[in-house]
Parts: sequence; structure tokens; C-alpha cells
Amino acid sequence: MYKHLLIACFVVLGFCGVAQAQDAAVNPRPITMEEYTKAKAFEVKDLDKDTYVKFDNTYILDRYEMRKPYFITGDDGLKKRIDLYKLLAKDGMQELGLMIFYTNEKGKQYKALLPNFTADGKVWEQYFEDIHANDKVEKNYVLKLSYILSKEMGFQQYKVINSGKDLKAESATYGNDICFPSDQVVAMANGSQKLLKDIKAGDQVVTVDPDTKKATVTEVKELVAHDAKNYAITQLVVVSAQEKIGRKATVVSLKNKVLEATPNHPMKTKAGDKKIGEIAEGEEVLCYNKETKTYEPYTVLRKKEFAGGVQKVYNMVAEQGTTFLMNDVVVKQK
Repeated sequence: MYKHLLIACFVVLGFCGVAQAQDAAVNPRPITMEEYTKAKAFEVKDLDKDTYVKFDNTYILDRYEMRKPYFITGDDGLKKRIDLYKLLAKDGMQELGLMIFYTNEKGKQYKALLPNFTADGKVWEQYFEDIHANDKVEKNYVLKLSYILSKEMGFQQYKVINSGKDLKAESATYGNDICFPSDQVVAMANGSQKLLKDIKAGDQVVTVDPDTKKATVTEVKELVAHDAKNYAITQLVVVSAQEKIGRKATVVSLKNKVLEATPNHPMKTKAGDKKIGEIAEGEEVLCYNKETKTYEPYTVLRKKEFAGGVQKVYNMVAEQGTTFLMNDVVVKQK
């Protein structure tokens, strides 16, 4: 059901953007499932030198816009390489999709084939299955591809993978409770972190002035627990990226944080105060950067809303301040 919903979401949100992004594909055509499977077996011997490769005298891999490879490093310090190639049918030079070669720090390569906008829904479903399978064994695979593809393609196609709402009005609770799931992490005054559900009255936690970006300490008066229900949850994936464009490659340092809350919890954004459910992809929120020990703007890369399952949700009441630091993201007090 979820996969079909994603396909439907792509049809509604993605076609126009995909068509614009693939204006170089003067003569695109749908890739068949047989071609999709076959293309995933294609190898490029030397990603540094082979920019135009023919296969079976039938297909061509042409380096996408002659882009240099990306070397992308996340919070774990591990460097990954991403190379993009257009897949063309030699007959008529018809564009079929985009081949993605993702090489990890151990030299293991993961391949994915992003179909063009004309592809059949079953091919798209297979693509979703493939990239999620890669994500299960290669940590943050989808996140890193999401960043690169959104940057390169001009439309945030990877967001579609996680933006489709697997949520029905009757399956989740939208109420007045402004709170967080129990597994969100609170920044404590002593530099440690604590699960929200374990917070107690008298605990010392961090509060941040959104304007001065100065952190101070406040005391928790009460942890409020709301009755267990199937609450609607909004999830934000936010990133901070620093790029260095060199002669042979583009090097990216990517930091990310994930925050979950009920859709009505207030947040401080660059555009002003908003409920988390109203924040749009591309907006900026304030986060703590552990490397620099400063509070910096992070950009919302993906937003997802889903039914969180039957659970209690929690909110803190503090003596002072207007914010808390939840999963290293600055959120407003209720």
C-alpha cells in the first residue's frame, strides 16, 4: 500500500519538476523492467576516466552534465563517492534514466537507476525497493543521495520517497496535545543527553535564545505525559552542508539531524514562528553543531508525516527560557 501511495504522490508532485529537470532528454522513452534489471548490471571500469561507455552496442552511459564526482562525508567521518551517468538507448539516443554509482569507504559499490518521468509505475516501485534495500545495509545512503540529487536535478525527487503521507484521517490523532515522542533526546545542562521520557522535575536542561544564540540553563518544573494514542507525527530531516569544489571532485561535508513531534508543536524558523507541520522543505531552523559548538541554521531537506502508532507523548514545562534543545534542534516551549 505504501509503495502505491508513493507512486501516486510522485504522479501528483513530481511530473512537472521531472520534465523540467530532464529538458536535456529531448527524446525520452519509458524504460522497461527488463532494461531496468539489465542496466543495473552495467559496470564502469574507471569512474575517473570513463565518461562515455557503450554496452551491447545498444545502450550508452554518458556522464551527467560532465559533472565531477562527489565525495560526501557525514557525521561518522566516512567518505562516500557518488557518480551520475545518463542512461541512453543508442537507437534514437533516447534517454531512459539516471544511473547512480555510490561507492563507500571500503570500495563497495551500490548501483541505482533513477527512471525518467515516462517510466511505468512498476519500474518506479522497483526503484524505491532498491534504494531502500541499499539504505538498510549502507547507513544514510538515502540521505546522501537525497542531498546530491536535489542539488543536481533542481527538483527534490528523493523527497517524494518520504513525503508521501502514509496517513489517513481515521488512522491518526490530530489533537491539541503539543508534544514529542518518548525517544527524542534532550540536551542537559551538564553536557549529557537524556531521553525525554526519563526527564524529571528538577533536571537542569539547556535553553537557547533564538536571537542571540546564547545558551543558558533552566530547571524543569514538570514533565507532562499525554495518554497513549495513535498520534500524527511530523518528522523533519535537516542538514548543514559545506562544499569545496575542486578541479577533480566536489567534496561535501554533510551534517544531519532528525526531529519528530506532533504537527502542532511550535518551532522557530528563519521565516518566523511556525508549527512543525507547517514548516516547508528548504526552510531553515536553528540547530546545535557539536563540532563548532555553535548554534547554526540547518536546512529542512525532507519532511514526512505519518501515524506514529499507539504511544504516549511528552512535553516539558520549564522555569525559564522559551526553547529546549531536542535532538540538537532548537524547539519552542509550549
